[in-house]
Amino acid sequence: MTKLFKQLSAFKWMLVLVFILVFTQALSNLILPTLMGDIVDKGVVAGDISYIWTIGAVMLGVSALAVIVSVLASFYSAKIAMGVGRNIRKDVFSHVQTFSLNEFDQVGTASLITRTTNDITQVQQVLMVMLRIVITAPLMMIGGIIMAVSKDAQLSLVVLGVIPFLVGTILLILRKGMPLFKAVQKRLDHLNLVMRENLTGVRVIRAFNKEQTEAKRLQGANHNLTSVSIKVNKLMAFMMPLMMLLMNMTIVAIIWFGGIRIDNGGMQIGDLMAFIQYVMQIMFALLMASMMFILLPRAAVSANRINEVLETKPSIKDPVQHSAQDEQVAKGTLEFEHASFYYPGAEEPALSDIHFHSQPGEVTAVIGGTGSGKSTLVNLIPRFYDVSEGAIRINGTDIRDLSLKDVRAKIGLVPQKAFLFSGTIAENIRYGKEDATLDDIIKAAKIAQADDFISNMEKGYDTELDQGGANLSGGQKQRLAIARALVRQPDIYLFDDSFSALDYKTDAKLRKALKDSITDASIVIVGQRVSSVKDADRIIVLDNGQVDGIGTHDELLKSSAVYQEIVTSQHGEEGIA
Repeated sequence: MTKLFKQLSAFKWMLVLVFILVFTQALSNLILPTLMGDIVDKGVVAGDISYIWTIGAVMLGVSALAVIVSVLASFYSAKIAMGVGRNIRKDVFSHVQTFSLNEFDQVGTASLITRTTNDITQVQQVLMVMLRIVITAPLMMIGGIIMAVSKDAQLSLVVLGVIPFLVGTILLILRKGMPLFKAVQKRLDHLNLVMRENLTGVRVIRAFNKEQTEAKRLQGANHNLTSVSIKVNKLMAFMMPLMMLLMNMTIVAIIWFGGIRIDNGGMQIGDLMAFIQYVMQIMFALLMASMMFILLPRAAVSANRINEVLETKPSIKDPVQHSAQDEQVAKGTLEFEHASFYYPGAEEPALSDIHFHSQPGEVTAVIGGTGSGKSTLVNLIPRFYDVSEGAIRINGTDIRDLSLKDVRAKIGLVPQKAFLFSGTIAENIRYGKEDATLDDIIKAAKIAQADDFISNMEKGYDTELDQGGANLSGGQKQRLAIARALVRQPDIYLFDDSFSALDYKTDAKLRKALKDSITDASIVIVGQRVSSVKDADRIIVLDNGQVDGIGTHDELLKSSAVYQEIVTSQHGEEGIA
């Protein structure tokens, strides 16, 4: 919590103002019982009506002041809490942007969403309450004790006898509550995970008639969260009646012993009334503190989860100094120099000893069976992961000697799953290059074989897309994703199985357009279909992370058994012949 509360330094003057307002409110509340006691003893008992009116007016003024400063304190406390939450959310989001895929795998996307939303909200709520209670409760308690003792020191012993029971109750509930709060957040993570999978995988769920299965799965996650939340609420529900019972028993004891004191002439009625009010303030201060201790454990759990994200060190970092070697080498070159890669904790490499060199205008294709390491190879180039051994060079420079921003500025990536954003078609293509003109966008769309279907739309390039491009077919989404990479005009093009949703005719036209229009950049194509890779300048055949062969289509038909199997499976024996 303390690490996150360092954010309060940005609101120090507003904090001072809240302190002054809350201090004024506490003093106002402490003065009122004394004024009420004076009205009874000096006004009511003595029959002095003018004194009653005078002190009554003063009490009204003090109450009005207390209301005004209370409203202002609440307003500025909320403003500080929301501002701190905004800054924490910004820091978390910015830090997550530096994560490699390895950190995303470790923390989990669903958990990151929960930590950025629910956990930060918990911290906001507690901070807002703390700004009031942390100042008010001690002032009210200490001030109430002083004022109560000043009214009658002997009667104050009743209060001192009850306070240890109140404190013990608070500590007991705090001890029981902390593990439950941790369980709530973990089960909320799981509920978000199940909900996210249900929403993103709705087509698959419906296609396999698994609505009931997923409903039961969600119901299970929901039940787990509900059960632990009920336990938390039972604990909290038990606390309030117990506190009220102790408070009321204390008041009864004070009235009992206070009545005896009045009967013996050791205390006046007004002082007893004031004393009861001060005891109520002391008890209320303890009650506020107990509420703070209820909220604090859950906020502490949330704060720790947020700190876990902020303290997670990205495994891939920018170098201290950037190399300038690439200025001396032709643009658009890509080289794998005996590169190997192990996933964290894996005993066997996902890729082993990959070695090739691509010149500008050349097409390098990667093919292999499922799990052979094709997508892993593509993910190494933009430094989503870093190689474990060897090196990858772009324009002659090891990509680990370049900043992540510089590396990715040289790359145009079309991922395996075409992802589009809500907005117009033009905005989605311009995502690859912010200053791209409409002519640039149209040119990229024509190369990607997307201009025809875009032009047939009523609003053309101004057509609005649903989230994820839901109002387009799979092939249309792929072509827009390809256009987005093309408009960037990078040094390296990466197509990760990006032609899978295209028919053979469109696939062939697109590959020919790429070959004709891109002469100053290297092209890497990951494909499942032989027809998509057979015209490449070099084809890399992967098998369980190992290179089974590198060469042209004709060369591999003679030298690679794995490639022969792939060709045979897709085209039969005549494909090899």
